[in-house]
Amino acid sequence: MRNQIDLGLAPEDLYLNPAQDKGIAFLTQPEFWWRLRDPAIIEAFAASEHDSVNTKIEAQVRQIRRHRSFPKVAEFNVVPVVLHEAVFRKSYATAAGKCLLNGASGERLLNRFGWERAKAHEDPDLALSRYFAECQALNTDARLPLASLPTQVDFAVECRNTFNYFHFLTETLCQLCVLDGVAFDGRVFLHFPNHPDKTRAFVLAFIRALFPELADRVILARAPHDHPVVLSAYSFKLTYFQMPPSVVGSLDPLAQSDVSWRGHLGTRTTRAVLSMNTVETSLLRLRKRALDALAGQDFSHLPKRFYIARAPGQARARKMHGEDALLDLLAPFGFVRLAFEDLSPLEQIALMAGAEIMISPHGAGFSNMLFANPKATVIELGTLQTAQIRWGDFWPLAHASGCRYVSFIVDHLGENPIDVPDFSSDGLVPPKLSERGLGRLMAYVAALCGHVPRLRRAADVARLAGQLLRTDQLASCEAVLQRHADLQATDAELCLMHADLHKRREEWGNELVCLLAAWAADTGRWQTLVQILWSTRRLGKGEVQAWAARLLQSEFPERWAEVARDRDWLQQAV
Repeated sequence: MRNQIDLGLAPEDLYLNPAQDKGIAFLTQPEFWWRLRDPAIIEAFAASEHDSVNTKIEAQVRQIRRHRSFPKVAEFNVVPVVLHEAVFRKSYATAAGKCLLNGASGERLLNRFGWERAKAHEDPDLALSRYFAECQALNTDARLPLASLPTQVDFAVECRNTFNYFHFLTETLCQLCVLDGVAFDGRVFLHFPNHPDKTRAFVLAFIRALFPELADRVILARAPHDHPVVLSAYSFKLTYFQMPPSVVGSLDPLAQSDVSWRGHLGTRTTRAVLSMNTVETSLLRLRKRALDALAGQDFSHLPKRFYIARAPGQARARKMHGEDALLDLLAPFGFVRLAFEDLSPLEQIALMAGAEIMISPHGAGFSNMLFANPKATVIELGTLQTAQIRWGDFWPLAHASGCRYVSFIVDHLGENPIDVPDFSSDGLVPPKLSERGLGRLMAYVAALCGHVPRLRRAADVARLAGQLLRTDQLASCEAVLQRHADLQATDAELCLMHADLHKRREEWGNELVCLLAAWAADTGRWQTLVQILWSTRRLGKGEVQAWAARLLQSEFPERWAEVARDRDWLQQAV
């Protein structure tokens, strides 16, 4: 039972408060708790064979965009700490008898607490919110305890397991970066819960490639394992909820709604939103270390455009239905089929660092997005199931690299593709790329590669141009619109799309021209008049502004009353 965590304890008896409880000390006061960074471009598009599924996909994406995404990313600091009476149990760490709310490990502990309390018909969010509020009250004037680096001390971190690449890279390997700048010469313990026979070769291979100075001192030790005193890594992401806003600041201004975000209450949905919009310094340092390791080596043999498949014989080999047809269409554009498992660690890193376009079904291989160059477009072929439960897992990796992370959400492989499979009973169901989904994907890929397809319907042109615009592929978007200029003259949606492109480029005069064309194509759309009003105000086009204002007032009086309220400049225009 020494490997178990008693989740029946009250939160204050279960979780360690780093500013109050014994068992943890910091080498220095942190330079920062968190700071803001620009986010990656992250988008998802519906590509199902079925209209009803596409509607569900689009609703899911809108919900995440409106209620779960931030306009900026919070970079949370990860620092070295000294733990006393440390015990590593399963994939968790305790100090002086209390569990560390540390990064992904701490998040799993909070989720497990929630599941256990829910089984007992208790409200876990209420219990945790009370706990966090009590911590914040205690920590108003608190300072983190400090300690000097002990002599002959070892370093230890927890592993979710030693066979899943995503968990190893994002939760364990990156923590070794806290040793940079620390005068450390001890052993490095990686504690894991699974049977040692399940340990995969990539664990030691990546350590040797990226941490050669530590490789000979690394010990893989199965939990439970005790350390009277040990050095470890600590993330402040969950500490955010233990400290009051007066100490750590507030991310509330970034929240676009309060549907999922509850500020410092630390509810489960709040923590999920935070994770999607967060990147930890340990990931950023691992990215830099990995790219630095490429210096002086020749990787010119690696392709720039590639499709990542799973190597034959790998566990959980969820081959996508329609993969062969996709590869046939990708080949003329210079795409090469690869498997990350067939490449060395440095080759994997170099492949992503030099990538133009990567395409792959949803899987742990997207962990390598961490190493992508900022101009790369990384395309995931997921399902509505992965969009609901796994999409956000990869957001921090995209934020760390600054690449474009684009998901095409296709069908599920199964007897009933209309319904979303239950993960608890069905697990992750492989994707199925239908002919319709293949067409939408290839139109986007071809446009990126400079080969704009000729589309018959204006609606399809608008969809493709919109996808390119939303992923900041402005030159490709313009090429699509120019190729279909004959359709634009009579289609309001295409005119509006072209206006949006000019707006993105701050080409204000051209934006107005396209807005006027959109109104001519569809005089029943009052929103176009509102856009014209804002455009003319920016340009100082008083006559055109007065025309649009009078038209809005006469043709759409209810909308006029709403738009003109508290806007004197609009009322004066008429």
